[in-house]
Amino acid sequence: MNFHPRLRSAIASGASAAALLAATLVATPALAQPAKPMKVEVPNPAQDMSPVSAQMLLNPPDKDWLMWRRTYNAWGYSPLNQVSKSNVKNLTVAWSWAMTPGATETTPMVHDGVLFLYNYLDKVQALDATNGNLLWEYKRDIDQELARQNPNNGAKRNMAMIDDKLIVATTDAHIVALDMKTGKVVWDHQTEDYKKGWRYTGGPLVAGNVIVQGMTGCGNVAPGGCFITGHDIATGKELWRFHTLAQPGEPGGDTWNGLPLDKRFGASTWNSGSYDPDTDTLFLGVGQPYPHIAEIGGLSPRKEGMNNDALYTDSTLALDPHSGKLKWYYQHLPNDTWDLDYAYERVLVDIPVNGKIRKALVTVGKLGIIEVLDRTNGEWLWAKQTVYQNVISAIDPKTGAKTINPEAVPHIGKTTTNCPADPGSRGWPATAYSPRTKMLYIPLNEYCSETTPLPIEEGKAYTGGSRAIFSRKPVPDSDGKVGRMDGVDLFTQKAAWSNRTRAPQTGAALATGGGLVFAGALDRFFRAYDDKTGRVLWQMRASNIVNSFPITYSVKGKQYVAVAVGNGSSQARSLSTLTPEIGVPDGGSALFVFALPGK
Repeated sequence: MNFHPRLRSAIASGASAAALLAATLVATPALAQPAKPMKVEVPNPAQDMSPVSAQMLLNPPDKDWLMWRRTYNAWGYSPLNQVSKSNVKNLTVAWSWAMTPGATETTPMVHDGVLFLYNYLDKVQALDATNGNLLWEYKRDIDQELARQNPNNGAKRNMAMIDDKLIVATTDAHIVALDMKTGKVVWDHQTEDYKKGWRYTGGPLVAGNVIVQGMTGCGNVAPGGCFITGHDIATGKELWRFHTLAQPGEPGGDTWNGLPLDKRFGASTWNSGSYDPDTDTLFLGVGQPYPHIAEIGGLSPRKEGMNNDALYTDSTLALDPHSGKLKWYYQHLPNDTWDLDYAYERVLVDIPVNGKIRKALVTVGKLGIIEVLDRTNGEWLWAKQTVYQNVISAIDPKTGAKTINPEAVPHIGKTTTNCPADPGSRGWPATAYSPRTKMLYIPLNEYCSETTPLPIEEGKAYTGGSRAIFSRKPVPDSDGKVGRMDGVDLFTQKAAWSNRTRAPQTGAALATGGGLVFAGALDRFFRAYDDKTGRVLWQMRASNIVNSFPITYSVKGKQYVAVAVGNGSSQARSLSTLTPEIGVPDGGSALFVFALPGK
């Protein structure tokens, strides 16, 4: 037998067995083979996902969250009931995921056990919805100057799904379709030049087999204001464009106090829309004119023979999703000079009005007034005030026309008190509606503003922004509690409960079949309320502000509740000035996913 020379020497000298073994190990390094890494197969539920058909969007599976408010009617409601009033006290963190730091206003989306997550500045990730394993990631190359200009520029509130595509609106004003299984780009459509100030904050909605996306950035000296576009699902090609700022020579174009088109600014669509498949109608809310102070923008005083309502700002729009044609509109606040817009979700629900069931549309603008229209024709139905406000002194019960309190109107050279302040008694965090209770659940805040206009110097042009200083302060006779979660019965038009807190409300509401309402606040608490009484049944303190849209979903029969947290939103920054003692971290953006213990 042939031995290595050093081994032969050891044998010849009569070495012990241990020495022989040591000699073998030392003497034969060339014969040693590196250990092969053990291959571990990580389950990838993305590979088994079914396509999201248009039919599925009409009636989403209970286990999934396929669009912004889960269903086309924008209820923000899930029928899942495994997590209930009796066991929610046992809810615990199932898994978590660190996110890109920055304004975190996102809505997670879930399909067939895969959770899709938008991160600040256009990072999109697919995660295993049961444990947080990363399945794929898409990262867009974004000019960092965009975030430095305004922290909100890199935030998006939702994405959309259709067929095998995840639809994303990007920070550089593109709409992108990603393959849901791999994250690879299917198509990429540029809508506008972001260097001119165009932005997306709300995300897309797939309605009537058309991708619908609203544009923002219209206060950045973009003459002619904003618009809504419809896009082809297969290619991203633009199919139509509706201008949310009425154009000269078109209906509503003569409502800008004689201003030429290049002096008209605003009318952003800050959020995604809702859709009624029965009437094939798309509903969206429109923001305010810019600059906010009407005297600075030229909307006031009203010129003789002119109309200065400023359509279609502060309006509900009903559009044909296939053509973008306007079916009807209702303007909630003409000539908004306070930045108190009506750009939020439109909840579609059938409710009794004067003994007759009406196909209603419900929305709550920054004034905190619940306003109800007939969604088939825009007819005014009723309104209900929730918080203290001093802008509207009366509302016509037949038409909804508002009488303005002249003492609350800002004027150049004067400081005026108006309530609520500019971020609104309710902001972009959405309401929720539960068919269990017939209640609308509304995140609210009570505060006012000392508003001081900043006139443009003579000879200089408007360069963007609100052109006012808003110094926020408590409402008259305040007890120090700023935040409120309210439950209002839409069938009886009565307030059912109100849970008030020192911390402002910063997160959207989520209602469930388990009799729960979830929402979060500036104090970093994510809470579960009893949907009938408003009593807090559970709470957990997160790493940062709950400043987004919570969801719930199930995989293999287990229910989860998910919410993203993170600082940076303009609304949260404004609200934090009211409660300076509540410390808010700079970092710590994350996704928290909760579940009951056990299988």
